[in-house]
Amino acid sequence: MSPARVVIVEDDRLLAGLNAKLVGELPDFEVVAVAHTASAGLREIEHHRPELLLLDVYLPDLNGLELLRRLRTMRTDVEVIAVTAARDLETVRRARMLGVRHYLVKPFTKADLHRRLNEVQRALDMTEGNADLDQRAVDLMLGGGSDEAAVAPKNLSASSLHRVAELLEGAAGDMSSAEIADALGMSRVSARRYLDHLATIGRAEVAPRYGTVGRPENRYRASHR
Repeated sequence: MSPARVVIVEDDRLLAGLNAKLVGELPDFEVVAVAHTASAGLREIEHHRPELLLLDVYLPDLNGLELLRRLRTMRTDVEVIAVTAARDLETVRRARMLGVRHYLVKPFTKADLHRRLNEVQRALDMTEGNADLDQRAVDLMLGGGSDEAAVAPKNLSASSLHRVAELLEGAAGDMSSAEIADALGMSRVSARRYLDHLATIGRAEVAPRYGTVGRPENRYRASHR
């Protein structure tokens, strides 16, 4: 399956370049165009027909949500992640009504963006088949799916689980439970329990690393599904 095509519409050139770099780190996505105005964004979207749009609300020539309204009027089928400093209730409400799947308020982290991109990819994957959906799949398609990393078993803390998941997703490579524990100030046993839970729900991958002495060390990395 080819990577999903992404168009970024962002007037801040530095941030647009950074977002393009972060999107490009995931193999399931390919940035095909970056535009700094709404009018340029409309042209790029019409030309490339992307599967995903990263859209700022504050643009110099037209409000980003007005751009999106025009796309919906044209029946342009595209997933949208709003990336903006706008946080007022009316803007968020309008974004939801126009089919924005995720709304990221600036500033946000690499892990924040990658988590939303991975959810969009899972939703796009579902459109490849014609099978009936269960309730969880329906929730995901409609943007209402819960973040499994935020739902912890009774013996784990949801906030600590989120911190471990965020640290792992932001890491450049794999990490051990000892490294996670040192970074977050928790015990190695606790870190391993959170990491093992993330692996169980598919948010992390684990593989042993064999050294010269003693038992192999398990190394964990975020899953980019």
